[in-house]
Amino acid sequence: MTDYPFVPSDVALYRRTLSDADTLLDSATWDDLLLHDYSAQLARETSIFGQQELHRRLHAEEDVSTSAVRVRALVADDGLRTRLTSASAGLRQADREISETVFGAPLPSTPRWVPVLGWLPWAFLLSVGLALGMNWLWMWLVTLALFLSLCAIQAGYHDAVQEWTSILNSMQQMLRAHGLLAQIDDPATAPLRDDGAEASRLNRGLGRSLLAYLPGARDYADWMFLENVRHYFRSREVVGEHIDFLRSSFARVAALEADLALARHLSQVPAFCWAEQGDEVALDDVVHPLLADAAALSFGMARQGVFISGQNGIGKSTLLRTIGLNLITARTFGFCYATRAVTPLQPVYTSMQNDDAMDNGESFYMAELRRGQELLAVAAQRRAIFLIDEIFRGTNYLESVSAAGAVLHTLAQQGRVVVASHHLVLASLLADSLRPWCVSREDGRWQLKPGLLQATNGIALLTARGFDAAITAKADRIHAWLSDYMAYPAEKSLTLG
Repeated sequence: MTDYPFVPSDVALYRRTLSDADTLLDSATWDDLLLHDYSAQLARETSIFGQQELHRRLHAEEDVSTSAVRVRALVADDGLRTRLTSASAGLRQADREISETVFGAPLPSTPRWVPVLGWLPWAFLLSVGLALGMNWLWMWLVTLALFLSLCAIQAGYHDAVQEWTSILNSMQQMLRAHGLLAQIDDPATAPLRDDGAEASRLNRGLGRSLLAYLPGARDYADWMFLENVRHYFRSREVVGEHIDFLRSSFARVAALEADLALARHLSQVPAFCWAEQGDEVALDDVVHPLLADAAALSFGMARQGVFISGQNGIGKSTLLRTIGLNLITARTFGFCYATRAVTPLQPVYTSMQNDDAMDNGESFYMAELRRGQELLAVAAQRRAIFLIDEIFRGTNYLESVSAAGAVLHTLAQQGRVVVASHHLVLASLLADSLRPWCVSREDGRWQLKPGLLQATNGIALLTARGFDAAITAKADRIHAWLSDYMAYPAEKSLTLG
């Protein structure tokens, strides 16, 4: 089965329709932690219903214990997963998202003239018979007027009928899956079993008349008897009358499919664990699920934050993303990609890849300043964990260190900060708030140990990347001069001749 490719805005509509403001995950963090790619991995072989529920959970603040129990049971029972997948397979045939219809504004009321549609086709047929029998000119004119009226109604509502037909198809697939899932006797389907029969009845009530299903009769029924337009108004009334049930059905079917997607995903990953709740952060042998053959690494953080240093290209940004993603999955799903995990139920916010915004003239540094203000505003409102990669790179070294030190120190006083930076002087400036750790590779293994980076490799990479030896030599001279200048400030000069 080929799943319909829904765009991210469609997947996000369910959450936004419920409450766009009620979220613990902002768009910058979503992008920084590559959560679009991660949610796409979770949602393989999953319909738009399950995709939307997974997206909602990643943003929501709620108790995940009930869902975690269901997912645990599904992970342990291959046969149950197979039965539930079969019963919910029709959901993947839905090619239209319906959360906006179900949870959004009420549908427009039916116009008062709609009952006329019932007798208009019969009036046309009667006029044809009279015109043929009497051959009166005025009767032919009446027949023409009625025919043009039928055509005008059909043409006028064509787009609306087509759009509603797509919505209704997705809605009926949902109700059908509700009824089929309710027939499976298992605790996972308990929320659906009480009204599975009602879902099936409503599904039939939203269907079209028998005439529309007869071979070759659909087009005739639509154009001659306005069956499609009449069904459009009739089914909208049925949806409006049963909107509370449809909302409940949507939420429960989507939740079960999301649980099924998580269980299918966990059954395929090399290792995971169920997270314990605690005030500290402890991630043993943690990995990033988007990285094939990812090297495991252990990370810990008590109340004090962490300053991470390391050579260029060693993987500091990857480490931040690994920590951030696992903190989010622990809070929203209850599991981590580790052998053991202890995490606080706190939201995560990041500043990792601020870019120039050419559309509004915002420079790189201005984008960094804006993000810094957003993080400070969050810290003033709630306890959170902040993951920051090289903040304030868009200005000179002195002002970058000064601004970064001020913002990071304030954030660390109000929340917990994990920052990766090449500005090692920040480690001493923030020694009262952040504990220094160094990421490195030893004997081909990724390691994280207490302390600061001792040997940098920025200039060495010039040679490794094929720069001329003269360029490297000049860089070494400049580095030596600057190091001496920073250690013993004085009036010195350097000529690069």
